[in-house]
Amino acid sequence: MAGHIILLLTVGMSAAAMLSLFVAEQVRQRDFERLRLERVVASTVDIAGRLHHNPEETREMLRSFRIMGASAAPDGIAITRPDPELETLLAERLGANARPEAGQVPSGLCFAEWSASLARRAAGIVEPPIPDCWVVRFTDRSGARRAIAIHMPTLKLPPSSLLSPLFLLLILASSTVLAILVARFAAAPLRRLERAAKAFSVSLDPDPIPEKGPEEVRAALATFNLMQRRVRDGFRERTQLLAAISHDLQTPITRLRLRLEQVADEALRQRLIQDLAAMQTLVREGLDLASSADSGEEWSMVDIDSLLISLAEDAEEFGNDVRFVGGCGAVVRIKPNALTRCLSNLIDNAVKYAGSAEIGCRRDQGRLVISVRDYGPGIAPELLEKIFEPFTRGDPGQPGGRAGTGIGLTIARSQAMTFSATVRLTNAPGGGILAEVDIPL
Repeated sequence: MAGHIILLLTVGMSAAAMLSLFVAEQVRQRDFERLRLERVVASTVDIAGRLHHNPEETREMLRSFRIMGASAAPDGIAITRPDPELETLLAERLGANARPEAGQVPSGLCFAEWSASLARRAAGIVEPPIPDCWVVRFTDRSGARRAIAIHMPTLKLPPSSLLSPLFLLLILASSTVLAILVARFAAAPLRRLERAAKAFSVSLDPDPIPEKGPEEVRAALATFNLMQRRVRDGFRERTQLLAAISHDLQTPITRLRLRLEQVADEALRQRLIQDLAAMQTLVREGLDLASSADSGEEWSMVDIDSLLISLAEDAEEFGNDVRFVGGCGAVVRIKPNALTRCLSNLIDNAVKYAGSAEIGCRRDQGRLVISVRDYGPGIAPELLEKIFEPFTRGDPGQPGGRAGTGIGLTIARSQAMTFSATVRLTNAPGGGILAEVDIPL
């Protein structure tokens, strides 16, 4: 989306700026032409005033080119292209009764003799520029029809630098930079929403998104926060329901246990008691699985090396071969009990299937990776992800393959999700399983 915004804004702003420059250039050209016409009108009004006050002398001065910028119009010259705008301006200044006729004519028809005399008088000019010429006919206040030629130096509007390639390139670059800034600003709420959705996908207890920004953005963020709360409430209700069922089952299970003691057949009694114990384990671990995704634990700063050393020592006290093989010196904000339970399940799983485990941690591109390594038989590649499904156990032919209920890895992954971590299994080089808990720093 940001790319589309950048492209649309860059093209739109560049086109708008170039169009504005083109319009400005046309207005500049129009103002230049208008100024020249106003100079023609001013000269005509001046000559009309002179003709009214001193007609004979003014006519003589016009014939002899003694009035700068004006002269008598050559006999028989025709106005082939009348200028309506100039005629309108003259009518406003001279009056409607003047019935002005005006238009620009070829300069050579007006000032052939004058230009030749100028060539003799001008130093260093071989071909003097011939002025632009306008012929104006009007009726003066005495009723006489007058015809004069108004001339001004030939002037050309200098070319504008606004339409130069360098200037256009500057417009394009400026538009691109502004488009990038606008796109980043517009996409910022969406990026926040994306990060929140990603966090929610790996954690069922993420922090709510701050609801700030434009009204539409606040509404979207508030809806997303509402969705998060309802999903958490759904998991919480499920946990409470299973807890109630587990609690209610304890009484009939206890009665069954007492009644089984009265079975006379010793072999049958032991088998029934084992089945009842398995049922109790299923109920208890089912509740653990349900509650594993709903952690209300507070976040804390934890020294990871100390935690791993403590887990290894605790396992050794129970006679398990668990070794701490390397630390990373990291102090991370996590949920300590959830991480401890996640790692304990991974360690128990390694000890169950391989008889030993090695634990350690490392930093990897802004993330912390805690590893639990065993040297057991490993898992078929196609089962590495399936093994995380509830009640999925390892190969019955492997050591420990028939023990447990098959939800230890499921609980480990659920606990990791409560502090935005992920758990993955890979077959380690040299044999065995490498379980890794990936925690964002």
